Amino acid sequence: MDPVIVVGAGPVGLTLALALARQEVPCVVLDETRGQDAPRAARSVVLREDTAALVERLAGAPLGQAGLRWSGWRSMRRKQVTGEVFFDETGNGAGTAAVSGARIASGARSGAGAAPGVAGNAEAAGAAPLHIAQHVLTGALRAAVAREPLVELATDSRLDTIEQEPTGVTAHTRGPNGTWWRGSHLVGCDGPRSTVRKLQDIRFPGRTAVERHAVAALRTELPRPAEAFLHRLPPWRTTGPSAGEIAARPLPGGVWRLDWLLPPGKDLVTPELLVARIRETLTGWTGETSPTYELLDTGVHTVHHRLARRWRAGRVFLAGDAAHLMGAFGTQGLDEGLRDADNLAWKLALNWHHGPHEALLDSYQSERRAAVAARLRAADQVLPLVRGGGLRSYVPGSSRGHDALLMDGHLGRGTLGTPGSYAGSPLAPPRFDTEAPVDTPAGAPVADVVVTAEDGSFVPLRDRLGRGALLVVLVAPGTVVWERRHWVSAGIMPRLAAAVTALPHPAELLVAESYPGAAPHTVLLVRPDGHLVTALSGVRPADLYAAAEATLGGPLPSGTRAEAGAEAGAR
Repeated sequence: MDPVIVVGAGPVGLTLALALARQEVPCVVLDETRGQDAPRAARSVVLREDTAALVERLAGAPLGQAGLRWSGWRSMRRKQVTGEVFFDETGNGAGTAAVSGARIASGARSGAGAAPGVAGNAEAAGAAPLHIAQHVLTGALRAAVAREPLVELATDSRLDTIEQEPTGVTAHTRGPNGTWWRGSHLVGCDGPRSTVRKLQDIRFPGRTAVERHAVAALRTELPRPAEAFLHRLPPWRTTGPSAGEIAARPLPGGVWRLDWLLPPGKDLVTPELLVARIRETLTGWTGETSPTYELLDTGVHTVHHRLARRWRAGRVFLAGDAAHLMGAFGTQGLDEGLRDADNLAWKLALNWHHGPHEALLDSYQSERRAAVAARLRAADQVLPLVRGGGLRSYVPGSSRGHDALLMDGHLGRGTLGTPGSYAGSPLAPPRFDTEAPVDTPAGAPVADVVVTAEDGSFVPLRDRLGRGALLVVLVAPGTVVWERRHWVSAGIMPRLAAAVTALPHPAELLVAESYPGAAPHTVLLVRPDGHLVTALSGVRPADLYAAAEATLGGPLPSGTRAEAGAEAGAR
């Protein structure tokens, strides 16, 4: 069968190719460049816990040394800390304190460096985000692709033609290696100016220049070297709104990325203006009249909010920036692009192995477009509140609320940052009388608990994702103290194992000592991309089968590559 054609060799396209290869699906990646990205320290990305785990799993190596997991996050307004989050050394949240009115001492090393008293109630914090230069991330994915025999990377290949047929799709590229390519499906991961989207005549409406930021990457010493922060209305700011908000995000090696929010318009950001802003900012944070720094890279980052009308046109799909653009309030569009790849990969793989299953492919647009649209709507609703000023700025408590919204966007939580849920998906099963309550809503990403795999090893649940198989997780307290051979044939395990074997798609049976909010003997059904399908009370073979069948979009076609699909799902 023909490979899947992926257009674009950025992080989303390379992630999709690796995710397909992991499920035994060959693909070809059409790269219009010569196969490498120019180093740009000022072009960095922030990956949340789930997307960082996805990339590390596919790249086959941890990215902690290539990037930096923040030790904490602060939100500041003038000389006050309005919110602070601390993470432990492993990147998991150690605790959060909401700060109200805690004033930093003025003078040298005030602002960014002082350690204010903390008032407020502690709250749970998620895992630390991973901040990494985009060319470093892309390089790690390219290295993994080079080791993968099922992925062919075609450089100097610029797409100019797409032709669809009932049995496949043909693409033509121009360049030194211009030729025709034949594939089962084609996915456009070719960025905001997507050729794939234009060739399919898909509209890309939205808002232009929602925000503009002057950006600088520099090597310098700041207090709390691994802690990111957002400083609003710094007390040393110059006249005008251009210095009203500064985001500071650390990278490895003492490098910082600083973003200054610019006023609306197209005013030119000159090198002299940017250097003056750097010196003013560093002086304000450190108290040094002549701060020492090494300027590595600069740029202007313009945020657009756009959403493609369609994400599927027959055998052609869109993903990443080709399908959506976002980025206001610290939200990261790459996060959503990687989730696009994770969502689409297992559905394309199932079709490749089992044959056409249109309902499953249609669900990609239904799920992902709805999730991204919800985040864009939330940003559009928040924008006039946070950026509008006027009377709202003087309402008691409003500024603290705005700072909390911005923190949500930067940390990947709340309405601006939480990963989308697929509760309204066409793949959602009907409600069952046997459903059991857990802390994870149906359709949301599952918690990354430790599970016992079929070989008896203890692994994080996320390590079992992306293999094409469904996951069935039994919550069984006490099993962790016994070897698997002692309990695998006891209690409800034999009956559950038989039910898992009878499912309409390959599934892996895992056992967890506990799961947030779950009672003993709760059985969770999890999709290959880590979203919860349902949680059942005890072993319910009929309900488990019905939920699995709904997750696949209905009954699979019979007699079409089922054996190959089963083999891939078992890996």
